[in-house]
Amino acid sequence: MYKERFFLWLAGMLAAFCAPAQEFNCKVTVLHEKISGVDAQVFVSMQKAINEFMNNQRWTTNEFGPVERIDCNIMFNLVSNNVGGDPDAYSGTMSLQATRPVYNANYTSTLVNYVDKDIQFKYTQYSPLHFDDNQVSGTDPMAANLTALLAYYSYLVLALDYDSFAPNGGTNELKKAQNVVSNSPESNKSISGWKAIESTRNRYWLVDELLNTRFEDVRGFWYTMHREGLDSMYNKPTEARARILNGVKKLAQVNKENPSSVLIQFLFNAKSDEFLHLLANLPKPERGPYISMLSALDVPNAAKYGGLK
Repeated sequence: MYKERFFLWLAGMLAAFCAPAQEFNCKVTVLHEKISGVDAQVFVSMQKAINEFMNNQRWTTNEFGPVERIDCNIMFNLVSNNVGGDPDAYSGTMSLQATRPVYNANYTSTLVNYVDKDIQFKYTQYSPLHFDDNQVSGTDPMAANLTALLAYYSYLVLALDYDSFAPNGGTNELKKAQNVVSNSPESNKSISGWKAIESTRNRYWLVDELLNTRFEDVRGFWYTMHREGLDSMYNKPTEARARILNGVKKLAQVNKENPSSVLIQFLFNAKSDEFLHLLANLPKPERGPYISMLSALDVPNAAKYGGLK
């Protein structure tokens, strides 16, 4: 499957006439317990609309077979409405998980495990969801923000999936995500998360760092970890483990040169458990240097790494 997806990606890059097919197998959940005074059927309709959008929208010209679709889960946790005085406008968080299979293994590797805490959008019951790369902000910015968010993260997941099969394989999708950022919906101050000046750890900076040459070793490591590491673990576990752990040194250097990077923590949100597993399979005398580097890179999980000394 993995070689097939690589060649499918390559074919998509070379052949614009390649017949498109949907890329995601996505499960959507909308939580709304903290919102009162709104008919619960609105949220049933909302969940159905988002689910259909994610599983029917075509994001690339590549052909994905049913078993090659990228598994992902999206959960909206809505905490308030009447945003900006509009009863159909909501705010909350969005959790995203996405995985890719590991060659000759019975488990999947996490590509994304991320919570966006800056979510605002408008949804009117039974309204169809539509996204256009050429008109990201639509005619109603707050309504368009929902599909802009979904498009941004769809392109991001696709980019990371492609990067895991080919060096810099997801550049085209990252540029599409950046296009969403550049043309993101605006409506006074009620829509946030897209602008460089708002924060150093938002959607703007995440895709900016992925495309910035200062972080090219992070994307190189992403390919090494998946294609040269995890996918080779079945046949050559010692060599595969060494490739991944040696790459940690490059991550440490990137982190030293770019402290407080949103990209580094984004990576470890998805990969900390795999690093812990890799370290646990090293002889104890060899763990020390990696424990130190990983603890500095992934501060929220430093105690877990330290427990492997």
